[in-house]
Amino acid sequence: QVQLVESGGGLVQAGGSLRLSCAASGRTFSGYGMGWYRQAPGKQRELVARITRGGSTVVADSVKGRFTIATDNAKITLYLQMNSLKPEDTAVYYCTAGTTWTITSGYNYWGQGTQVTVSS
Repeated sequence: QVQLVESGGGLVQAGGSLRLSCAASGRTFSGYGMGWYRQAPGKQRELVARITRGGSTVVADSVKGRFTIATDNAKITLYLQMNSLKPEDTAVYYCTAGTTWTITSGYNYWGQGTQVTVSS
């Protein structure tokens, strides 16, 4: 079982930036697809961005141009750089990784989530 641990959430003012990190216990992300989802109160979980197993990057329209997904060269840590944050970005952000993906279920493994709150 792969455990994913997110960090980097917090409270930030609108227009500010945060960087989320995700690490997999006992292994790297090599060979995995990986991504970030978020779930706001009363809303369904939604895809924010992902990196496919082939290395392609997909970013949701709602965050395009503001958020960037990336890994370090060794694929030890997955990042989500969030700039120009808006109050509507407030949500619990989840890291997901694995070998199979659907848009609703994400990948095989999930982190516990990290809260991002953007104040107006």
